[in-house]
Amino acid sequence: MRQIIAHVAQRSKVYNSWGFGSRSGRGLGISALFAGVSGTGKTTAAELVAKELRLDLYRIDLSSVVSKYIGETEKNLRRVFDAAEAGGVVLLFDEADSLFGKRSDVKDSHDRYANMEVSYLLQRMESYRGLGILTTNLKNSIDQAFLRRIRFVVTFPFPDAGQREEIWQRVFPSRTPTEGLDYTKLAKLSVTGGNIRNIAMNAAFIAADAGEPVEMKHILQATRNECIKLERSLTDADIKDWV
Repeated sequence: MRQIIAHVAQRSKVYNSWGFGSRSGRGLGISALFAGVSGTGKTTAAELVAKELRLDLYRIDLSSVVSKYIGETEKNLRRVFDAAEAGGVVLLFDEADSLFGKRSDVKDSHDRYANMEVSYLLQRMESYRGLGILTTNLKNSIDQAFLRRIRFVVTFPFPDAGQREEIWQRVFPSRTPTEGLDYTKLAKLSVTGGNIRNIAMNAAFIAADAGEPVEMKHILQATRNECIKLERSLTDADIKDWV
């Protein structure tokens, strides 16, 4: 992450003063792929990078960019890149595999135009002078031509028990009243940081409505609700001795 920030901060020196930019206009774009399952902090990390660089983060709404009509996707993306270059923002393509997916064998005109969209994206990512960040839950679905041109690939692993305990310890704001929370027991629940945040916030609402500080019983209720949402079973081992 520090290297990504350094590349953006020092690009003028390296490209202009040191002459790398005069050799070729291609490959000067700074791009990064953040890969990992949902809830592991990819989007949060992109926000932190932009904050460290004191740049605005422009999150691409894929539903408004991708079009079923031939040529429209390229036009939409051209407007995005042109505006980003003029404003000097960090571009974030969330769930980028839907845009940057593997190019298919040409069987009909639809496949040919879909591959042209990918080729256009390749060219713009290479020439874009700012920072472009792609996030994906499915790294293997990203076209290999993109991976070769992406400067940084950062993997966000599923948090282990020690990391989950640290997330639990930090998830409640300092002003949130808590009582009797056992972070070691909570860390046994195998979920991502995003899930922990959802559970903590929902537990806070449950406790606030009851007029009580956040306790293990509130987190248990919120955890059950989160697991129902995720269509995931909650075992006795997950919540052993919580209450």
